[in-house]
Parts: sequence; C-alpha cells; structure tokens
Amino acid sequence: MAKKNRVFICQGCGRHSARMMGRCPGCGEWGTLVETIVDSQPPGGRRPATAYRTQPQRLAEISTDALDRIPIAIEEFSRVLGGGIVPGSLVLVSGDPGIGKSTLLLQLAALIAEKAPPVLYVSGEESSHQIKMRADRLGIEAAELYLLAETGLESILEHLGHLGPRLVVVDSIQAIHTAGVESTAGSVSQVRACAAQLQEVAKSGGTSVVLVGHVTKEGAIAGPRILEHMVDTVLYLEGDRFHSYRLLRAIKNRFGATSEVGVFEMQSQGMKEVANPSEVFLAERLAGAAGSAIAVTMEGTRPLLVEVQALTSPTSFSNPRRTGNGVDFNRLLLLSAVLSKRVGIRLHDQDVFANIVGGLQVREPAADLAIAVAIASSRMDRPVAADIALMGEVGLSGELRAVGQLATRVKEAAKLGFRRCIVPATPHSPQNSGPQQVEIHAARSLRQAVDLALLE
Repeated sequence: MAKKNRVFICQGCGRHSARMMGRCPGCGEWGTLVETIVDSQPPGGRRPATAYRTQPQRLAEISTDALDRIPIAIEEFSRVLGGGIVPGSLVLVSGDPGIGKSTLLLQLAALIAEKAPPVLYVSGEESSHQIKMRADRLGIEAAELYLLAETGLESILEHLGHLGPRLVVVDSIQAIHTAGVESTAGSVSQVRACAAQLQEVAKSGGTSVVLVGHVTKEGAIAGPRILEHMVDTVLYLEGDRFHSYRLLRAIKNRFGATSEVGVFEMQSQGMKEVANPSEVFLAERLAGAAGSAIAVTMEGTRPLLVEVQALTSPTSFSNPRRTGNGVDFNRLLLLSAVLSKRVGIRLHDQDVFANIVGGLQVREPAADLAIAVAIASSRMDRPVAADIALMGEVGLSGELRAVGQLATRVKEAAKLGFRRCIVPATPHSPQNSGPQQVEIHAARSLRQAVDLALLE
C-alpha cells in the first residue's frame, strides 16, 4: 500500500519542502508554500521494464502522413501556429483576464468543427448556457461543436473516449482537478497531474488539445514551470485593455517559428483579423507633428510599421523623469544618455516620455533609431519628414548597428507609401538596396541620422 506523505509545495515554482517556511527558497516568493498530501510509491510497485508499450523504430520507417495539419480559416492564428494545428499536439494559450482568450478559442473551435468534426469545448469556469450566449452573440452555429461544463478530469477523459474529437479546448487548466491528487484545483500538483494525463491522451490518440492558462500578477503563466515544457506550443494573447487591438504571440513552437505574431481587433462580433496591421497603426498619424517617427519592426517573419511618439518638457523635479509606454524602460534611459552625450541634445533638465501608438509592445533593438529621433524631434521642435521610415540599433558610442531582414523592412515601408528610409551604414546594407522607388539613406552615427530625418 502506498504511503501518504505531507509536503509543502511552492505554488510559484513547484519546489518541495519538508516543512513550512514563509519564503520559498527556490523563487524567493512569500506565502506560496501550500501543504499537499502526496503518495510515496514503494519500489515494488513500480512498473517492470518489460511493460513498455513502445518499441524502437528505424528513422526511415517512421511515416509522417498522420501529421498533416488541421487547416484553420483564421489566417492570423494559422500563421502563428506554423500553418495549422498538428494532430496530437498540446497548445497552451495564456493572457490577462478579459483579453479575449475564450472568445478567440470559441471561434477557433467552431471553424474547425465545420471542417474537421467533432470538436469538444470543455469549460470549467462557465456553464453551457453562458457559452451558448456568447456563441449567439458571435453568430456561431456549428452543428458538430460539443460543449461540456465539467471540472473533473476523469469525467472529461470518459467523454473524450466516447466522442473521439479531433480537437479539445480546455478552459482552463487551473479549473480542472483529478481525484488522484489530494489538493485544490489550480495548485501546482493538480495542474501538473492534469496536464500530464491530457498530454498522454493527445500523444496516444492523435487528438489535439488546447489548454487555456491563467497568468500571475507579474504576467507570467500561472502554475509550475514544467507546464510550459510539457506542451508543444505556448501562445500569449496580449494587448492594452484600453485599446481594441490584440496580439497573439508564439513564445514556444515545436512545429513552427517562434516570435510569430497575429494581430486581431476585438469587436462586438468577436475577434476579427487585421490583414494589414501597419496601415491600421498609422491611420491616425498626424504628419508634420514634432516628436513623431515611424519605426519598422519585425514580429517573427512579419514587418510592422508603428508610430513612435516622444515628448520632452522642462522638469519640475530635481531628477527628471523617464516614462515609456510600450518601450523598455532601460532602453529609454540608454537612448536618452546617448542623445545627451554623443549628439549634444541637453536632456538633463527635461522629462522624457515615449509611447508606441496602438498599445503595442516593441522589444526589438531595431526601433532604437526611431525612438531616439522622435526624442530629438520633440526636444528641438523640428518635425520628422513624413515620408521617412527609420530602422537601426543604437550603440553606446552613438553608432548605428545593422538590423536583420533589411530588404523585407524596406519593401514593407515602400508598400505603405514611404519614399525614404534611414538605415545603418554597413557593408550588408548598401545604399542602392531595396525597391527602386525607395531612396536609401545610410547613416553611420545617430547624429548623422538626426540631421537627415529632421526638417529645418
């Protein structure tokens, strides 16, 4: 008979401790250790080595015909996954509360139910009537879409065996519990055990499983870190709650490229794809305004043109403020220091504010040049030419460093009507590169780029 032991498990990192402690020695968080009862399996109860169900196969004998992807009518979602859903894959979708995860996945389940039925949508947080009300609002009438309001994993697995769906959506993994683990739903032990059993179902039966995961107050995916290692794909739905645009970003993808992004707009009819996000983000731009510049960033394989706005104003404090929205704070401090030291623009008595229009988060260093030029434009009260797009990384010496996929960026800028691009002067970016209708200005330093971009 298995012996039951009491251990204390951290709900943040999953570390085990034999006694209660106020602070977890693993992750350093306070008050995260929860008492949990676990089974200690005796050595005699382990499965013998002869009980393995699989046998080694030659690589040449393994067929990939069963891995044909399930097509998705939502192009933005399909590109982020790498071209569709792989049968037997395990996908984790996470994001802030109210960002639109359930809405997007309900639309996805309905579309797949029309092409590759049946599809099962399991909700542990809402009743079937609530999901039906959302489906009526979204105009969903899929005949082969089944709804199940259940939190017990054993019951869910039983329904999976009877229905045999091609796709299962579990909303959410933190609401599901199994009787084999004596802890509350959402704990590290429950999440790990439920995800492991769902993974076994997906890999053995070829059913694709999509899990919805909660996030912590710091923005990380709740539950044990091993959850992200178990799944094949990790998607994160992000966006500003005061804006209607949402970005679906691939953090991990075993069947496609990482860092891909899909752009959606939250409307009353659900999540709508944005086919040309660059045009949308630049639609309300005020040409000729000081402190505005256009950056060309890469989100995976897609180039995006975004407007960077900056504002400088005399400070009322002994230490001037640096505030960034959608811009990394440390990067903003670095660019402000380079402008002061290398370009000679006095910012020690100025508050500096930087904003990426549309609620986007720009993490790529290629946006450095646009941010720095926007700050210089506001401080000198000289607008940036309306037909110029900027791309380049700024070094501490004030030099401009090369960025990847320059030709793709220039081509996207030309498509939207920009006639000049300021790029770093490197051997890999000659002055005659890009489309013929685009004039390339290669700058060696930030000072030179500022002179080229600002109007008199």
